[in-house]
Amino acid sequence: MRALVVGAGVGGLTTAIALRRRGIEVELFEAAPGPRASGGGLGIASNATKVLRALGVDLPAAGVGRVCERFELRTARGRPLRELPIRSITEELGAPVVNVRRSDLAALLRGALAGTPVHHGVEVARYDRVGSGVVVTDADGRTHAGDVLVGADGIRSVVRAQAAGPEPVTEHGYVCWIATVAFTHSRLPGGGAVHYWGNGQRFGLIDVGGGHAYWWGTKNLPPDGARPRTDPRQDVLRHFAGWADEIRQVVSLTPAAGVVAVPAQDRPFLESWGDGPVTLVGDAAHPMLTSLSQGASSAIEDGYALAHHLAAADDPAAGLRRYEEARRDRTRWLVSASRRLSRVEQIGHPVVAGLRNLAIRHAPAAVVRRQNIAPMRFELPT
Repeated sequence: MRALVVGAGVGGLTTAIALRRRGIEVELFEAAPGPRASGGGLGIASNATKVLRALGVDLPAAGVGRVCERFELRTARGRPLRELPIRSITEELGAPVVNVRRSDLAALLRGALAGTPVHHGVEVARYDRVGSGVVVTDADGRTHAGDVLVGADGIRSVVRAQAAGPEPVTEHGYVCWIATVAFTHSRLPGGGAVHYWGNGQRFGLIDVGGGHAYWWGTKNLPPDGARPRTDPRQDVLRHFAGWADEIRQVVSLTPAAGVVAVPAQDRPFLESWGDGPVTLVGDAAHPMLTSLSQGASSAIEDGYALAHHLAAADDPAAGLRRYEEARRDRTRWLVSASRRLSRVEQIGHPVVAGLRNLAIRHAPAAVVRRQNIAPMRFELPT
């Protein structure tokens, strides 16, 4: 069997690794001209680090990223709100949460592909079903044939658009700035993740190892607030004036070219991810907001599950449908739960935001633990 995977991000690379381990030939096509050196950071949750470990990719053993040992919520000025029980959660689940630079994770995954062809600078234009297989045509008119096609090409997936038809993205009324930079600070503990909550805006500061930090900031703004600027740091510094000192320091130390601004977007949940020899993984299938930190982690789950069901089926199309059925309920819940949490996080009214913070501070420990562990519960398909 030969699988064509469109998109060489975290989801596409993980899918390729999982397929290769099942003895399936893989070829990847990526529109970008080469591996991206930037792109901020990721929190790879316990559910995903367990999957990667099963695929022979152990982030802590490889020295990639930093195991999250402490997770704190603070006010805009930096006063404590709540510490989340990240250590006891990961101990129960038997797998760590690892915070990592996206480019470092992608490099590790590419290394695990062991010679699998990854074609950069190839923009897929369309696909056609031919017999029981599929032929992909790229923007230069070249064709590539396979038995199955996996769209792993993100929220604006070309494969999804052809399979499900065009549809607009859903805007959620805020913008997110992201970056990684060499940074250490006494207010950022080793292995720490700190989230600062304000009125209609938040900030995250996370240790990703090697003396580097990943930071992100959100602000209730229309989508054009993410339009390219010569120095987006000035926007961030203006919006976060008066916040904790470490926030202004990390933003000021970041090169202007290293800051990326993106609007908060997802899509309505797609019940059917493909037909015949075609399916989707990750953001192509179920793009979600970042609130649960499950976008990349759920894509990693997808790749493992797809390979499992495809290898177990006598007919490739039947295997893809079993994969989709197995993933549908969980990913639908993650998309919905991310939206619900996002609305709470981005509350703009100061009185309501104050009540939210009060609830966070005094919520029963059992409730907080249950809410935080639920998205990370995942059993490998057998």
